[in-house]
Amino acid sequence: QVQLVESGGGLVQAGGSLRLSCAASGLTFSMYAVGWFRQAPGKEREFVAAITWSGGKIDYADSVMGRFTIARDNAKNTAYLQMNSLKPEDTAVYYCAADPQGYASSWSGEYDYWGQGTQVTVSS
Repeated sequence: QVQLVESGGGLVQAGGSLRLSCAASGLTFSMYAVGWFRQAPGKEREFVAAITWSGGKIDYADSVMGRFTIARDNAKNTAYLQMNSLKPEDTAVYYCAADPQGYASSWSGEYDYWGQGTQVTVSS
């Protein structure tokens, strides 16, 4: 079956960095767009970043533009989210998701498959 497994979360001080990974199995990863979303306590899930299957189109939420970088390695069936200059407001559970339509949409409804999430906590 399809599995997306996030890793790399943790506790970091404000201004620090983390790199999240999303390892995919059970699907032809190179045919899917990948998105990263996050959900903070008491808030709705929100879009963070997305990348098409080829990396030709990348999109970011305004709140992370210039600080986060999304990338993928289709040979490794893995997507990444490099997070720099982290702020306390970045604290959330981060999820990766796969979209067979390949649009790199900011809308969560486009994504068919989701990981279980990884916690990112940024202390002030």
